[in-house]
Amino acid sequence: MTCAVVCIGTELTRGELVNTNAAWLAAGLTDIGFEVVEDVVIDDFTPRITSTLMRLSRVSKVIVCTGGLGPTTDDLTAEAVAEAQGVKLVRDAASLDHIRRRFEKHGRIMSDSNAKQADFPEGAEILPNPIGTAAGFSVRFGETLAFFMPGVPHEMKRMFEEQVVPRIRALAPADMVQVRLRTFGVPESVVGERLAGVEAAHPGVIIGYRAHFPEIEVKVLARGTSNAEARALCEAATADVRARLSDIIYGEADDTFAGVVGRTLRQKGQTLAIAESCTGGLVGHMLTREPGASDFLLVDVVAYANSAKTRLLGVDEDVIRGHGPVSSEVAASMAEAVRRISGADIALSLTGIAGPSGGTDDRPVGTVFFAVATAKGTTVKERKLPGDRLQIQTLAAYVALSLVRQHCE
Repeated sequence: MTCAVVCIGTELTRGELVNTNAAWLAAGLTDIGFEVVEDVVIDDFTPRITSTLMRLSRVSKVIVCTGGLGPTTDDLTAEAVAEAQGVKLVRDAASLDHIRRRFEKHGRIMSDSNAKQADFPEGAEILPNPIGTAAGFSVRFGETLAFFMPGVPHEMKRMFEEQVVPRIRALAPADMVQVRLRTFGVPESVVGERLAGVEAAHPGVIIGYRAHFPEIEVKVLARGTSNAEARALCEAATADVRARLSDIIYGEADDTFAGVVGRTLRQKGQTLAIAESCTGGLVGHMLTREPGASDFLLVDVVAYANSAKTRLLGVDEDVIRGHGPVSSEVAASMAEAVRRISGADIALSLTGIAGPSGGTDDRPVGTVFFAVATAKGTTVKERKLPGDRLQIQTLAAYVALSLVRQHCE
């Protein structure tokens, strides 16, 4: 069963916003068995919206759209759909009441412009939005079922999972199964080289890749004459992929690297303390974005200045002067100090040169020292990381979390 994803918004076509909705929706549709044949981004222009919908309705059985359901004058999706269907817009009293109540809940008065969010093409099925003012809706273009959702990602995701998926799941063919594997540690070219020959060894299987710095996602997609055959093909190919990438696969589907590290710490009953310099709190941020981080993370000290390393952590000034702030000796002192202060089972520290300036011949930009202190002692690693400032910081955070994971396994 073919489907298309449409994202509507001039802010998207101009590059003012990164379109994360398209990738998320395409992955979700593929996971339930649809073949996504087109991904379209168009501006807030009624003739273009209508022509795009009419064209896609001739080649796709399901269309999933986001954007253009807000209260401003450039939010034209409902109007465009009504025009494409040759019907008028009709105000829905229940939706209007929902919008008014949301404003009252926050001590505000609903503006007149928000009332337009209760206008839908005549005959549309309304999709409730429990966490926002923009309800979605669905209509039919002949044999094609089209869904329209708000562009705000967290509102769209909930509506898709609660309102759209139950309405389309039965339409998806049961002849396709996909597994998504998350990896970190080697570039995409190396991952591809390691997986050479998998498709030939498993007819009916397609290997796909998605690079999202610094990770590579590997997608194992299998098609068969039945769901059972597709699943068997996918499982066999996935086992092959896992064997070839055993050292870099860390999770599946929507797992995150920090989440997997946190889960490992929790399962082992171990606690963590962090002292960061060049990453400025990024490691702690990645961990605390995951729920339940308080189960294992005791403290994250951002000691950026040399004086902070001394005053907050107690790193000896002579060590900093004698070896430099970016050194194995300072990294070790930071890790040992934050472990002593917190009483954590594992202590991690990072100190480095993220650039773009500050590098030397001996210690160029990208030099980072990592230290892990436990009851068994302290180990220090030095890495030369490539990229710009943000890439170096991100890679450093991932390497640091990798070391934590190694020490708690």
